Amino acid sequence: MPVVTAPDRSRPLAGILWMLVTGALFVGVTAIVKHVGDRIPPAESAFLRYALGLVFLAPMLGAMRAARPSVRDLRLFGLRGAAHGIGVIFWFFAMTDIPIAEVTAMGYLSPIFVTLGAALFLGETLAARRIFAICAAFIGAMIILRPGLRAIEPGHLAMLANAVLFGTSYLTAKFLADRYPPSVVVGFLSISVTIVLAPFALANWVGPTLTETAWLALVAALATSGHYTMTLAFRAAPVTVTQPVQFLQLLWATMLGAVAFGEAVDPFVILGGMVILGSVIFITWREIRLKRRALTPPSNATKY
Repeated sequence: MPVVTAPDRSRPLAGILWMLVTGALFVGVTAIVKHVGDRIPPAESAFLRYALGLVFLAPMLGAMRAARPSVRDLRLFGLRGAAHGIGVIFWFFAMTDIPIAEVTAMGYLSPIFVTLGAALFLGETLAARRIFAICAAFIGAMIILRPGLRAIEPGHLAMLANAVLFGTSYLTAKFLADRYPPSVVVGFLSISVTIVLAPFALANWVGPTLTETAWLALVAALATSGHYTMTLAFRAAPVTVTQPVQFLQLLWATMLGAVAFGEAVDPFVILGGMVILGSVIFITWREIRLKRRALTPPSNATKY
């Protein structure tokens, strides 16, 4: 989970520019996963992405050794790793089954499930503004899926499951982030997800070629860089400035799918994505206005 420190509100342009870079990096991740295709099973692709990314943990090892988490907290780290790891499998599967734009648009649902989870499990009040935002996000999802008017593919169901599982991951991270530094939370996430994914990957292992391994290593590098540049964006400007820039990722994903993979541009997907993202921005803006500690994470946080 990226570090969200107190922003320097005098640098909104820097925040926007860093968020543009973040969007480009994450679109690069989706492009590579789409390009690699489905020869390698989703669980194995996800495992290789995290296993190859363990090299980036080197600077975090000292803090992780010094943390000495309790048994209870180790269980929470494990719970988060399980939820996040299975969610990543669903994401990799969806990338091979439905257009890039639809994966991106439905990915915006995760913060909405965080809001619901905060009310159900953390005792937060489900105020009228949150109910409105949740209803708006549901309408946005229906615009994308259009049940009864088009076929709902397994990839769509996978992204709904992904949103619920990532929401669980973010809520668990809330407890852990209050007790441990971000490097420890990120480090344990990477290790636990790799462990969780290993048996799923080994159960149906397909030997990757050297080229496929190189592509997935690049996925790990781009995703890690994306989380870092997102951190820089949040340090430079308020979330209310940087969050709306996330919409450009949907536009880039749509153009990428059309140009590189011949995917049809679906205006309903763009409209639905705008409605969902708009609800996330509204919740974030209201939480900041009321000076409450928001539990809704950035819509791109720890996606991959």
